Amino acid sequence: MVPTIENAVPSAPHQEPPHPEYEDLALRSLGDRYTTYADEVQRLRRAGLAVMRRTQSINPKVSDVVREAGLSNQAFYRHFRGKDELLLAILDDGARQLVDYLTHLMDKEAQPVAKIRRWVAGIMAQAADPAAADATRPFVVESLRLAAQFPEQSTRSEERLRAPLRQAIAQASELSEADATRDAEAVYHLAMGTMHGYLVRGETPSPAEIDRLCDFVVAGLARATRKGGRRGA
Repeated sequence: MVPTIENAVPSAPHQEPPHPEYEDLALRSLGDRYTTYADEVQRLRRAGLAVMRRTQSINPKVSDVVREAGLSNQAFYRHFRGKDELLLAILDDGARQLVDYLTHLMDKEAQPVAKIRRWVAGIMAQAADPAAADATRPFVVESLRLAAQFPEQSTRSEERLRAPLRQAIAQASELSEADATRDAEAVYHLAMGTMHGYLVRGETPSPAEIDRLCDFVVAGLARATRKGGRRGA
């Protein structure tokens, strides 16, 4: 099943989302308030997603979100300084779910090249699967603005997504860390840009189109490796 950006991992109120290794400790420090806060954040995130999916709007009103969640404005501003932070939280959680999904797909394969294909196909599944497409479409354009407004968090989310791809590319071609990083970034932008294009146009990529993109990526990586004098996959 392709993940959608619905499940919530609550952040401490009025703080930037902590790094993953510190997140559990930060949440435990809330003590007895944790359960209440976790429920509120989860409801707000799901409500924000529901409003945007229903209206296909990237600019939901806080009043609509809190009404959908059955909470108050006070509860909303206890966790988010504004709706941009709510959108960022939904996008960040979506990235975490997508990383887990991609890793699960890649773990099914023994060969690095097959892992690369799985990664690309997993990204494209965000446009090919109707539920995932409905959840992702409202954020496609908004993600660019949020990336400019919250560059550190955006970079961290992108790095989480690229990490398993970079590892597979390095294993497939015995590249240096710098070369694998460069190639993983190129493949990331190609796959994400292609997927976003389908979503913006309201189109669904066919299995044949996804296979062709996978072929293109693998062939391009092999060609770049041979041109650089390194052993190809």
